[in-house]
Amino acid sequence: MLRPLTTALAAVLLAACAHTSPDGNAAPAAGTGKADFVNDAYASTYRPIASPPVLIANATVLTGDGRRLENADVLLRDGKVVEVGTGLAAGADAIRVDGTGKWVTPGIIDVHSHLGVYPSPGMRAHSDGNEMTNPVTAQVWAEHSVWPQDPGFATALAGGVTSLQILPGSANLVGGRGVTLKNVAATTAQAMKFPGAPHGLKMACGENPKRVYGQRGGPATRMGNVAGYRNAFIDAQEYAKKRGGKDPGKRDLRLDTLAGAMAGDVIVHIHCYRADEMAQMIDLSKEFGFTIAAFHHGVEAYKLSDQLAREGICGALWADWWGFKMEAWDGIQENIALVDRPADSCAIVHSDSGEGIQRLNQEAAKVIANARRAGIEIAPERAIRWLTQNAARSLGVLEQVGTLEAGKMADVVLWNGNPFSVYAHAEQVFIDGARVYDRNDASRRPVSDFMLGGVR
Repeated sequence: MLRPLTTALAAVLLAACAHTSPDGNAAPAAGTGKADFVNDAYASTYRPIASPPVLIANATVLTGDGRRLENADVLLRDGKVVEVGTGLAAGADAIRVDGTGKWVTPGIIDVHSHLGVYPSPGMRAHSDGNEMTNPVTAQVWAEHSVWPQDPGFATALAGGVTSLQILPGSANLVGGRGVTLKNVAATTAQAMKFPGAPHGLKMACGENPKRVYGQRGGPATRMGNVAGYRNAFIDAQEYAKKRGGKDPGKRDLRLDTLAGAMAGDVIVHIHCYRADEMAQMIDLSKEFGFTIAAFHHGVEAYKLSDQLAREGICGALWADWWGFKMEAWDGIQENIALVDRPADSCAIVHSDSGEGIQRLNQEAAKVIANARRAGIEIAPERAIRWLTQNAARSLGVLEQVGTLEAGKMADVVLWNGNPFSVYAHAEQVFIDGARVYDRNDASRRPVSDFMLGGVR
C-alpha cells in the first residue's frame, strides 16, 4: 500500500455490503424480468479521510467547466466542495491556505492507466495486465490484478492525479473490465475503488490483437477482429435473453460483462488508432446496441472529430505520440485541438504511461502550444476540461467529480502557478477535502510499503 508519513492520513476502511443474488450476480431484478449483469461482488470499501474544513483564498481558479475566476476562494467541508467565489468565510476550525499568485483546479483524472497491473519495478512477476489466453477475455477484471503498493500511485499523486481508470492491456479483442480508483493510500484495491463508478470494458482494434493471436489460431486479420467482436456479442445477446427468462441457467462471467455493456451498465472504452476502424467500431456499437464512451489513443481522431461529437464519443488521446507503428503513422500534433473544436466535443489527454501520468498538465500544455502554432488559441479554462470534466464524463462519474461545484467531491489541486507552464508543480493535493500531498511537507507525501521495505 501507499503509506503516508503522518497519522493524519490514516483512514478507517469499513466494509461495504454488495447487493448480489444468491449466485453472486446476474439474477433477474425483482419484478422486472430483466437480468442484472453488474452487481458488484467486490464492492468499494473506500472511505474519505476525515479532515477539518479547508479555505483556499485569493487564487486563480479554473473550475473545470469552462470558467476562470480571479482572486477567488474555494471552500471545502465534509469531503465536498461547499462554494467557489470571492470573500468566502470559514469557521475558526478551518485550515486556511493562501492561494495568492497560485492556481486551483479540480483533481486530474487519468482515464487510461496501467498502474498496479503493470507496476514498478517492471518485472515479469509484475506483468498482470494482459490475460493473453483467448481473444475475448471479458471475464477478467483489472482490479483483481491491482497492486496497491505500486510506487507509481504516489508519483502520480505528486502530479495532481486524484482519480484514475486502471485498464487491462490491449492484446485482446476484449481485454476485460477496468476499474476507477481514488488515488489514496490503501492496503487493498477495494479500499481505493471509486464509490459508485461504473465498470469499464476494454476493447482493442487493429494491430495488437492480430499480432498476438495471428499465430495462435486467430484472429490474424482486421476482418478476423471484427468477426470476433460480432461472435462474442451474438453469444452475449443469447445469454442475456436466457438470463432474463424463467430458466436462467449457469452464469458466465465473460458474457456477464458483454451483456452488461449492451445494457448500458458497463462503459465501453476502445483502444483504436485509425479513423476507418473507429468508424467500424461505431457501426458495431449500433449493431449490438452498446455505447462507446471513448476511443483511446486515436491518432487519427481528427479525421472524424465532427462524427465523434455527434455520437457523444470522447477522444482520449496523447498530446504527440505517433509513428511508432503503422496504425499510428498518420498522427498530427494538432489532433486533440481539432477533436476539441466541434460543439459538444469531448477531448481528453490521457497517459497510458507510468511516467506520463506524472505530468499530464504538461502534456496538455503541449497541445495548447501545438494548437497555437496552427493558429488555434485555447485558453487554460478550456484546456483544463481535457484533464477533469471530460475525463469524468467518459468514466461515468461527472455527477460526483471533475468540476469545482457545490456538492461534488472535494478533489482539488493547488498549483504554484499556471498549471500549463513547464515550471508548474502541484503544491498541495486534496482528495475528498483531505490534504493527501504537500510538496513542502515530507510528512504528507505518501510512500509505498514496497519502497519503505527497501530502506534498511
